[in-house]
Amino acid sequence: MAEAAISQGSLRAIFERGIEAAPSPVMQCVQIKPMDSKTGGEAQRYRVVLSDIQNFIQTMLAAPLAPLVTEGTLKKGSIVRLKQFQPQAVKGRQILILVDVEVLEEYGELEKLGMPVQLETTEPVDQKPQPAAISGNNFYGNQGNGNTKPQGRSLPSHPQPNSEHASLYPIEALSPYAHKWTIKARCTQKGEMKTWQNKNGMGKLFSVNLLDESSEIRGTAFKEIADDLYDVFQVGTVYYISNCKVVFAKKQFSNLPNDYELHFERDSTVEKTEDQEGAPKVRYNFTKIGSLDAVEKDSTIDTVGVLKNVGDVEEIIGKNSNKPFSKRELTLADDTLTSVRLTIWGNSAMTFDAPLESVIAFKGVKVSDFGGRSLSLLSSGSMDVDPDIDEAHKLKGWYDAEGRQGNYTSHAGLAGNTGGRKQEYKTVQQVKDEEAGLGEETVYFNLKASIVYVKQDTFAYPACSNDVDGRTCNRKVVEDNPGEWRCERCSIAHPRPVYRYIMSANVSDYTGQLWLSLFDKEGTVVMNMTADQLTEMKASDEDQGTTVSHDAFLEATCKTYDFRVRAKMETFQDTPRVRYQVQFINQLDFKRECARLIETLKKYDIKSEDSLFVH
Repeated sequence: MAEAAISQGSLRAIFERGIEAAPSPVMQCVQIKPMDSKTGGEAQRYRVVLSDIQNFIQTMLAAPLAPLVTEGTLKKGSIVRLKQFQPQAVKGRQILILVDVEVLEEYGELEKLGMPVQLETTEPVDQKPQPAAISGNNFYGNQGNGNTKPQGRSLPSHPQPNSEHASLYPIEALSPYAHKWTIKARCTQKGEMKTWQNKNGMGKLFSVNLLDESSEIRGTAFKEIADDLYDVFQVGTVYYISNCKVVFAKKQFSNLPNDYELHFERDSTVEKTEDQEGAPKVRYNFTKIGSLDAVEKDSTIDTVGVLKNVGDVEEIIGKNSNKPFSKRELTLADDTLTSVRLTIWGNSAMTFDAPLESVIAFKGVKVSDFGGRSLSLLSSGSMDVDPDIDEAHKLKGWYDAEGRQGNYTSHAGLAGNTGGRKQEYKTVQQVKDEEAGLGEETVYFNLKASIVYVKQDTFAYPACSNDVDGRTCNRKVVEDNPGEWRCERCSIAHPRPVYRYIMSANVSDYTGQLWLSLFDKEGTVVMNMTADQLTEMKASDEDQGTTVSHDAFLEATCKTYDFRVRAKMETFQDTPRVRYQVQFINQLDFKRECARLIETLKKYDIKSEDSLFVH
């Protein structure tokens, strides 16, 4: 029976006698709730209420355990074994931080067992030293015996900490209310030493990103402490760290999914561990380049791509500081057959020497909509050339097999004339239901549709080809006399005009039909010829009684495009109406469309082919 498997009384034992009293307890999950995300782009985290039949307690799942909930493995009523955990007291309340959990699926999902009551203990958990019971492949645990000499150095004027590190914490458990803790973490990123100046004086600082199996956290050192610690921290090295101040994170300076950050102080200690094996490397949550359209502006993401182009180092002047900054623009592409511009800054830009067609993983890049979707590496971010991770190996294999000959679509090109606005795809029926453009606000959207008819009576106008301030006039000209086409704006006559498209096309998707207006550039794509050529063709048909131009219009139909459309209310002959003007038109790239559909299917968590079909 499931009730017999539960470690009854284990919660009280853990908080009153320590983890050794119940090292791997079995409990029942009686409630799961998502935690509020403090910033956009963070992975969803969960609170779980566990019961040992006698008592219940609130717990927090470490970020890597979230898939247990999202994939449906951990449910209300599940029986679980706690393999790695850390008890905490927060504002007088006992909680558990769950670092590793095994769901005992053979028990299924059961009704609540017993009548548990909320755990209340008379002695706070932080009054008793906690043994290092969290194993993590020896990543958590005692440093060694008392004779082990720590490597590296701590701040010079302070004594070495107890080498036993009796109160070793996972990063996930750190909070302003935790005391006498030590973490064991890998330095995954070290920023440059920066100087600052304000009304209170001058100073310097640098920051590091620290990672263990439970989570990540940013640490910052200031002034003379920054000088002492800068050479101590090396990227990729594992350290014991203690006696730091835990403060609320400043999200504008950090890309890590943690509500807190560390400030190194005079009595802070940083020791290089003797055992560097078994520690986790950088943890990524990659976003495909082809999926950037769906990411909100100013979000922070991770991405991986093949290096297609490297720009020269440029120097720009900061708007606020008036100081020079170095920048370099890279072009990355991936197996969605989409490329994106990514900017790196400062010393990273100056020293960048990765060869073309390298696979580069970026952690902590900001998404911008300037000139279409683009990316910028944050000062707290990092990059790794040809990393030894599955995603990089898979991408390199795809590129060598077929990607090198691929036809890529650029996010800069996809922006067209939209000023970098977010691409939101709508169906014809959605456009009508939402009454897009009926209000005062201009609405932009993308529409994937097929052309079913192009109006043939008026499809082009005679235009002025005069150059005005570096731009072609393009105003309509009038034939005053044979061979004399006059432009009122330029007050000059041309022997012949240049014809430009101004056409209407009816397009259709699976929900309905819509009339779109197209100008010259877009009309040329649809007709596969210039307006001059089509005008001459129609004139020839009229003289000779042929139907070549009519056939050209028919040839333009039944083709599907990706339209960027502007919906705006306009008045024509005193009648207000919405005009759907095509801003940009793309030929369909079927490989890219397939990649986009695959990304869409992943959002619905489709696990088998059977779920795609109705039997």
